[in-house]
Amino acid sequence: MTGYGRVSRSFGDKVIIIELKSLNSKFTDLRMKAPLNYREKESDIRRMVTERVERGKIELNLEVNSKLADDGFALNVPLFKRYVNELVKIREELQMPAGDLFQAILRLPNVVATANDEVEEKEWQEVQSVLEETIQEFERFRNTEGGVMATELNHRVQLIEQNLEKIAPLEEDRVVRLRQRLFQNLEENIGKDRVDNNRFEQELIHYFEKLDVTEEKVRLAQHCAYFREELKKPGTQKGRKLGFISQEMGREINTLGAKAYSSDIQRLVVEMKDELEKIKEQVANCL
Repeated sequence: MTGYGRVSRSFGDKVIIIELKSLNSKFTDLRMKAPLNYREKESDIRRMVTERVERGKIELNLEVNSKLADDGFALNVPLFKRYVNELVKIREELQMPAGDLFQAILRLPNVVATANDEVEEKEWQEVQSVLEETIQEFERFRNTEGGVMATELNHRVQLIEQNLEKIAPLEEDRVVRLRQRLFQNLEENIGKDRVDNNRFEQELIHYFEKLDVTEEKVRLAQHCAYFREELKKPGTQKGRKLGFISQEMGREINTLGAKAYSSDIQRLVVEMKDELEKIKEQVANCL
């Protein structure tokens, strides 16, 4: 959801500057700074941005600056003096060190404002054009970031698949060790002569059926393939769907761990969980 775009363009004796940036957020939150005389255009600007930028904590800064020192802009002198008086009183009362009040006050709302409250149609059309160009630059930035993220996610999924393939050679050894352990426990508790080998083998078959992880491995492999397929598909809003798939991947990995009964398989499960957590962190930042 991160993105950045900035465009500056001359228009007559003015310079139009628009900066658009976005950070990760679950919702669409647009904060806009613009000259006072653009208040009537705020709803139009918001609509243009939110329709294209979609989700994220979005900040838009619109400036229309004059190239001339005194043309089209004015200083609100009474308000400036009032700010000075109030701030000086507060500074003396709190015994705060003297700072650059001049620069600070100029940044306060309504101190510097345009002399003309109306936006000319030609200027508004130019602002719309600059905003469109800014959004396009913003989208290019997002696409570049998205490509890097897709490569990273694909790599993480491949690591999970590689660890999944390593489980198969360990399963046969796991069965042998479990069989030996169970038989040894029976010998120690009831005696070797009293063990019914036929009954023991029958119970083992039933026991190992419950510990079989074939279905979990198949489903996890399918989820990984599905995840990578979604990454390749065109479109921008994939975050929620990839999040759902990663949740299903997590269920299968957890079940593998619960049925492992093997330290070697458990180590692979831990590595898969680690990669999956990294995937979830990245997916949370996707649209």
